[in-house]
Amino acid sequence: MAKPPSDLRYTKEHDWVRLDGDIATVGITDHAQEALGDVVFVELPEIGRDVAADEACAVVESVKAASDVYAPLAGKIVETNQTIIDDPSLVNSDAEGEGWFFRIEIDDTEAFEALLDEAAYSEYLETLD
Repeated sequence: MAKPPSDLRYTKEHDWVRLDGDIATVGITDHAQEALGDVVFVELPEIGRDVAADEACAVVESVKAASDVYAPLAGKIVETNQTIIDDPSLVNSDAEGEGWFFRIEIDDTEAFEALLDEAAYSEYLETLD
């Protein structure tokens, strides 16, 4: 039996997106957190900020490096995950769940469909090895 399609979409910058109506929840992928190592600090965007697709709007720092987190879709930041400010290690332990970064009210729900699905993202990761 085929695995049901995931409700997540991915970017080549290693962000994941889950859409609920016109609200997109965004975080970094498990692959990204593994590459970063232990996350020690997260800077989140301001609520109410308008972001363009592919605009750097958050920062994640690990013991190894600091990386920008990009908005995968255009829209307005409507919520941030304060829990990861207090406990950045949540990004490592549950990157694609409770370790989410921010939520965007997106301008174009069709743009979500244009992001990579799970199979396409897995194929992309194989090209990186």
